[in-house]
Amino acid sequence: MPTPPVHSDLLPRLLLGEPLGAVLDGLWGLAIVLFVFLPAISAIGFLAIWAERKVAGRLQHRHGPNRVGPLGLLQSLADGIKLASKEDLTPARADVWLFRLAPYLAFPPVFAAFIAIPFGPDWAFEPSLSAGLFWMLAILGVEVIGVILAGWASNNKWSMYGAMREACQLISYEIPLGVSILVVVVSAGTLDLRLLAWQQASSIVKWNIFHDPFSLVAFFVFFTASLASNKRAPFDLPESDSELVAGYHTEYSGLRFSLFYLAEYAAMFVMGAVMTALYLGGWADPLGLLARRYELAAAVPASWELVALNVIATGIFAVKTSTIVFIQMWVRWTLPRPRIDQVLHACLKVMMPAALSLLLASSLWVLLVGRESLVQRVTETILAAGGVAFLLAIFGYCGLAFVQGRSSQYRLGTHPWQSNLPGGGL
Repeated sequence: MPTPPVHSDLLPRLLLGEPLGAVLDGLWGLAIVLFVFLPAISAIGFLAIWAERKVAGRLQHRHGPNRVGPLGLLQSLADGIKLASKEDLTPARADVWLFRLAPYLAFPPVFAAFIAIPFGPDWAFEPSLSAGLFWMLAILGVEVIGVILAGWASNNKWSMYGAMREACQLISYEIPLGVSILVVVVSAGTLDLRLLAWQQASSIVKWNIFHDPFSLVAFFVFFTASLASNKRAPFDLPESDSELVAGYHTEYSGLRFSLFYLAEYAAMFVMGAVMTALYLGGWADPLGLLARRYELAAAVPASWELVALNVIATGIFAVKTSTIVFIQMWVRWTLPRPRIDQVLHACLKVMMPAALSLLLASSLWVLLVGRESLVQRVTETILAAGGVAFLLAIFGYCGLAFVQGRSSQYRLGTHPWQSNLPGGGL
């Protein structure tokens, strides 16, 4: 599918009737950062924390947060107020300046990664960033500096152990992470996330996860490496509470601790966004209806229909990304934590050779089969059909389990109206 020109000044044209000058364009970008990105990232963090506690409660047959606000939605806000009211402590023998600086080095890289994410056909903070994928990987690698500083400056052996674990784990897993991305780059021929989204926009058959069998396996390699990169269980060795109290942020409290916490959940969303843009069609719907309608509407340089299409595309992108974040939470509360030597063994002896083999196989596939051959089209169709059938089977199984679970509650004498009572429900 051809890539239509980007309407980066869509809203200013509609609101003001003319393009912005250099000064107004800069002020517009600042306003987007202050009134869109900052509130959105904060909301992502609050909702992700609430969702994780709800998911954990559901998997452990508990209610999770259900007292502060409807469905406990305001629990994260209450926790934020509690952290803001706590005393900001600094260990007596800590390196004061580095100790205070570390949280501010951990959060900004995650925030900066959002500028390259294509939420819709026209909605990216910097749509002309042709190497957006490279930018996101490079800037996310800076986060480890804040973690190492936090561990070293705390003058605490548990914090130092956690920081060193994070350093070796992140550096190790960045290799299979980057190589699995190259599998897609070889077949797509670009590092531009916006162009990647348009290449997959025609239908689910064109999604990169179904490009060839090696891209399908590379998707799972990337997902596993992203868990290690985000310090998510079962790769949460840098802050494992059963061994290191709280790891690299043991000595932190109050708002400085909340910055580390917020950075982790924002990074989960960023990694989910990268997987969505790379493998799952980006903002495109499975049938390609949105992209076709956008091509027709793009004949007018600025219209409210384009805004509506971008809003719908952003919703689709958010649903795909949130699904990946949910799976990350599901994995955390399902799998046990391995030892650090097992984590590094899995990277160096399993995932790295697998990622390199996938890159070689994918390169040979593109060279020998080509991008538009009959074999390529048949392969994409078969893989896409298998993927859809697998998802339908999962949804059918979950629906059956839900129905059977509800009927079991009735047979046991537990009814939905009891779930809100203390001690009521399962």
